[in-house]
Amino acid sequence: MGRLTAATIQCVKNDVAGWPEDADARHANELLRLLGFWRQQMLVNTFLAHHGPRVLTGLFAGMEYVTRATEGALMPRLLGAYEAELHPHLEAFRQEGVDCVIDVGCAEGFYAVGLARLLPDATIHAYDVDPKARAVCTELAARNGVGDRVVVGELFAPEDFERFAERRPLVIMDVEGAETDLLRPDLAPSLAGMRLIVETHGPGKLETLCERFAPTHEITRVDTEAKTAELPPWLKELGHLDQLLAVWEWRGCPTPWLVMRPKRA
Repeated sequence: MGRLTAATIQCVKNDVAGWPEDADARHANELLRLLGFWRQQMLVNTFLAHHGPRVLTGLFAGMEYVTRATEGALMPRLLGAYEAELHPHLEAFRQEGVDCVIDVGCAEGFYAVGLARLLPDATIHAYDVDPKARAVCTELAARNGVGDRVVVGELFAPEDFERFAERRPLVIMDVEGAETDLLRPDLAPSLAGMRLIVETHGPGKLETLCERFAPTHEITRVDTEAKTAELPPWLKELGHLDQLLAVWEWRGCPTPWLVMRPKRA
């Protein structure tokens, strides 16, 4: 028995032993998520043994990737199914001639490096407050041969958008609820001409951003959908639950995206 499996079993025992007499669906759901995390990691281990750390299909197919994500689910990224709802919008922006990307909340660089490969003439400005994430993003860019076009930084303020006022940037943002703090057209008028993909987190965030950007942008809400992916043969041979867990993105609640295209572009 592997160490992770043994640790998970012990955690399950401890968890259930500590349940109160009135344990409810919340307790069962937390246990289910724990077991889902464990099983998905087993699938990651099998994927890496077969294919190594490389994105298998999708928009970023062929990208060298990591063996451990600094944030979020690794398996759907490796399969190429992660946030596939955004792929048509990213492809559309690519065809419109984006010349740089502002990636705020870049984590280990899935989008920063993936978009650097997809947009060979663009510079990617990637920001994250986590020093480990920045280090991994820098290393990942170098491994994929795009280190000269991925500029990694720490803090990003609303006023920093003004540095890109004369460019044709794509803003991609996943900052766990700070999106309304950063996307401030009153502090950054240049946002009126920028393309944006923003993941929204928490009550009222989506509505606030729609209100702010409705005067200047055409706004499309994109919701999470059931995932499908081109599965490798070894995964096709496993049960349906494993195939579902392979594309699970760990979302505990809806986190819809806003895809916003400037009206004056």
